[in-house]
Amino acid sequence: MSISLIIFILSLLLIWASLYPLFGKAGEKEWKALVPIYNLWVWISIMGKPRWWIILFLLPFINLFMMILLAVETARSFGRTSLGQHAFAAVLPFIYLPWEAWSGKAKFLPPHERPKIKKGMAREWFEAIIFAVVAVTLINLFYFQHYKIPTSSMEKSLLVGDHLWVNKFVYGARLPNTPLSFPLVHHTLPLSTTSRSYVEWPHWEYYRFPKLRSVRNNDVVVFNYPEGDTVSTLYQSNRSYYSLIRQYGRAQVRSSKDYFGDIVYRPVDKRENFIKRCIAIPGDTLRIIDQVVHINGKPLEITGILQHQFVVSTNGQAFSKRALESLDITDEVYQVGASQYLMNLTDAAAEKINGYTNVIGLERVVQPAGETSPEIFPYDTALHWNLDNFGPLVIPRKGATIALSMANLPLYHRLITTYEGHQLQVEQGRILIDGAEAREYTFGMDYYWVMGDNRHNSVDSRYWGFLPEDHIVGKAEFVWISSDKNQPLLKRWRWNKMFRLIR
Repeated sequence: MSISLIIFILSLLLIWASLYPLFGKAGEKEWKALVPIYNLWVWISIMGKPRWWIILFLLPFINLFMMILLAVETARSFGRTSLGQHAFAAVLPFIYLPWEAWSGKAKFLPPHERPKIKKGMAREWFEAIIFAVVAVTLINLFYFQHYKIPTSSMEKSLLVGDHLWVNKFVYGARLPNTPLSFPLVHHTLPLSTTSRSYVEWPHWEYYRFPKLRSVRNNDVVVFNYPEGDTVSTLYQSNRSYYSLIRQYGRAQVRSSKDYFGDIVYRPVDKRENFIKRCIAIPGDTLRIIDQVVHINGKPLEITGILQHQFVVSTNGQAFSKRALESLDITDEVYQVGASQYLMNLTDAAAEKINGYTNVIGLERVVQPAGETSPEIFPYDTALHWNLDNFGPLVIPRKGATIALSMANLPLYHRLITTYEGHQLQVEQGRILIDGAEAREYTFGMDYYWVMGDNRHNSVDSRYWGFLPEDHIVGKAEFVWISSDKNQPLLKRWRWNKMFRLIR
């Protein structure tokens, strides 16, 4: 069990344990605090709130608002009336409630004894909602954030429709680059496809608060898409702006709004959120040999479930929908010949399908060593790298110094200019950084290498390169809800996939 999950569970236990003495201070029998659900009913009653609120505690997301409201109401019931005290109770209930329960000297005030402030219902709810939004925004920024899996790049380890909790404090929470933004949305205002949800002034430089631990090999991380600094409003992050200009040319992409929309820039914290597995950490030497990832010369044992692409040959008989569902195939199946199909399969699914009576052949798709893929980072055909055979490549580490040359410049050009903000020019075979000739370079940040577990259906570091440390949002900890929107309503919930740790 991870340290952060232990801390999360302990925080909940602290809140529930606090109810025992708090109930006593309020004149209720302490044992009622030990009964799940019923203790919420009693807590609501003690605070003088409608008992139907218990229903709201059973609704995802809404229950977080309700916990915040009850923590604030508890503070009021002990005479804590200042905005700072209410903010403390809302943002850190796992600290405030134990303190009030065991150390607080204030007397409990029943609802009828608390000072009355004349407010209409609309004003009371408005103030509560505004306060709750502020508190939840702070929690999202510095503690935990909800994330929904949008694509199949991590199948079968994570599924489209999985709802995750992302732990932000385990790697150290980031200070937002854009502190002034519309709450609880990412980069675009609701009901709009183009209006920004933030302003770029003031702009705060990258800062990360103290961490519990560093990113490790095999961690599943959520991060801001590095190539999402510039996007086509038509394609968004579904197709990288940089891949568009490699294919069509910068002039055409910039001028053809009918085909590409507007071209916009986004600061780091407003770039699209992606999720992948961290394969290599700073200082590691990465190499992929026939789809097997090697770190520092040894094969990396992946803790998730991998999928690869296979060509399945049949006797002409097509696969039924039920057969594909039994294999748990969620990616699209492509027919590439009269009796051949391209499928993304786990090794277990490949073994199972090979036993079908209509299957006469099964071959894993592997791009051979030495074959060049021009769309693969760093887009240098001299390297002869592809999806399945890549490297060797040393992952940059903060403070490490490398010799710069025209041969390795494609690997580090974007790192030096876009991520670390230097001016870089090449004149008559000389490399100039910030106007001075440079034969070596010292990295200013740590970098990582991430890949999707669905190896042939993942836009990851093999396509866009290094992941800078300032783009990392947090660690994906556990799945709490899982649903399949393609299934009928009654079959939509994947009950066996809920409340599971992410490995």
